[in-house]
Amino acid sequence: MKLINMVLFTAAIVLLAACKKNLDTKTLNEWDPEDVWRIPELAEGVLMDVYNSLPTRPDNFDGNFLDAATDNGVTNRYTNVYKAGMGGITAQDNPLANWGDCYAQLQTINLFLEKGLTDQLLYDRVSTEADARIKARLKGEALFLRAWYSFSLLQRNGGKTASGAALGYPIIDHFLSDSEGRDMETYERASYQQCVTQIMADCDSAIRLLPFVYSGTDVVTGTTQTGRASGGAALVLKSRVALYGASPAYQDDAVVLLNDMGNFTVVDAQRYNTQWVMAALVADTALRTSGFGSFTGIKATDLADAATTTPAEFVWRKFFNSNDMESRHFPPYYRGSGQTAPSQNLVEAFPAKNGFPVTDSRSGYDPANPDPSLVARDNRMNLNVYYQGRTFGAAGGKIDVVYGGKDSRSFHAAASRSGYYLAKFLSNKDNMLNPVQTLTAIHYYPLLRKAEVFLNYAEAANEAWGPHTKGPGCQYTAYEVIRSIRNLSGGITSTTYLDEMAASKESFRTLIQNERRLELAFENHRFFDLRRWLLPLNESIKALEVTRQEDGTLVYRVQELEARNLNDIRYYYLPLPQNELLKSKKLVNNLGW
Repeated sequence: MKLINMVLFTAAIVLLAACKKNLDTKTLNEWDPEDVWRIPELAEGVLMDVYNSLPTRPDNFDGNFLDAATDNGVTNRYTNVYKAGMGGITAQDNPLANWGDCYAQLQTINLFLEKGLTDQLLYDRVSTEADARIKARLKGEALFLRAWYSFSLLQRNGGKTASGAALGYPIIDHFLSDSEGRDMETYERASYQQCVTQIMADCDSAIRLLPFVYSGTDVVTGTTQTGRASGGAALVLKSRVALYGASPAYQDDAVVLLNDMGNFTVVDAQRYNTQWVMAALVADTALRTSGFGSFTGIKATDLADAATTTPAEFVWRKFFNSNDMESRHFPPYYRGSGQTAPSQNLVEAFPAKNGFPVTDSRSGYDPANPDPSLVARDNRMNLNVYYQGRTFGAAGGKIDVVYGGKDSRSFHAAASRSGYYLAKFLSNKDNMLNPVQTLTAIHYYPLLRKAEVFLNYAEAANEAWGPHTKGPGCQYTAYEVIRSIRNLSGGITSTTYLDEMAASKESFRTLIQNERRLELAFENHRFFDLRRWLLPLNESIKALEVTRQEDGTLVYRVQELEARNLNDIRYYYLPLPQNELLKSKKLVNNLGW
């Protein structure tokens, strides 16, 4: 079985590579793999290899953001993300498959938990108390990483089957021996809720073992350990898992019945509501934890051209000092490849500064003249999008996508197809890619953000109790959270439209979904948010065409750019790998595959 044999092989390679890397005075065949579990530096190196497998940048899907496979954007790189967005997915060729990779990491983590924390290994040879503290932290880190990779499996492989059962993945909670790996028929998918329970239990264990945040000068829990898993990261991940566990796409037919694309029926309201109550309480626990803080949102300089100190908003992050993302996503005029571009659909999702959506005449937006600069918009639009006439970077020229303009497709084949360029996560230095003196910038990739927990809470609280009701012991109402997000992130102070949408749970749900879309744009959430809510996937992608008339005036027209023919309910779920299904009859595939 690829799941078993590959992960065993990978684990062996990891261990031998660790030996070679750390003991380079020896040749590879002079070291027995068991030496790893007698030398603490090598044992910890096994866990570090798991950390090293984590994505470093948000455009980690073959050089793209996963948002380009949604209504948020498009790509001019016609590989994995493009295939996913166009429905080019099969059990034999799934461009978003992660089954083997996740199980490889889980096998390594379980091996570390069994062999890397024994009494024979001394991480501190002087102090038994310090050794115990280090082992407790390492155990917490390993349990968090197991929860992380287990959720990654669930997020991409969980789904409903033709029988109406919501299933997850085969739960593996220990290191698999060769004999276990050969016993194929013992492995079957656990229920979705069983997987949620297992992941949240690992999160709870990690929370008990890890500091909420690394601070001070302590060698075990001080700032020198920043970047490792923390109790705060486990709290945020637990909130994410609980939210998915409550979502309609992942309920058995006895709870939620999927009727058609974008259409579902709640069959058992009590059981369904119980899941949302749990998700809200999990998020509320995180929000009320000492040190979590209030909502702040992010600034452009939190993501690129950043300081060396991690922004408080980022609970768990990667960082890098390079110009790799700029090379991929800057406009070609500035020596980039223009790979990912925001869509007109996303631009239209940003409301006016008075709080009204552009589809509402009270916003002041004129659909007949869709120039995005004419109406003051939510602050997050400029955080995400470069549009016609906006100055590029700190000292660049103005974006010009008009035919013949320096940022148009007539200038370069790799120019934006949508009429927009990406701003989020990219440096403000316009000479970043100057071939004479190439520059770099510090970037952060937030794997887990505090804002996500606020959004998780608002969504779950609205489903559980409605917009204006606080749950038992909870700190906020859903309304209060969304009002704060719109104010602090969007710069929207008026509550007129907010109050209108808060008239019912259903209308407020729509508003929350849009706030999540804007706040977490290009952070690879939209693809899964659409699916877990069973929202329509076949919305055509729109572009903005700008032309110059003879008198020099510009004319803006919204055009259909790309049809997304995701018009079958199977696209709400991804298929399991065909070669794994062939090896075990107990591995039931997701609906439609």
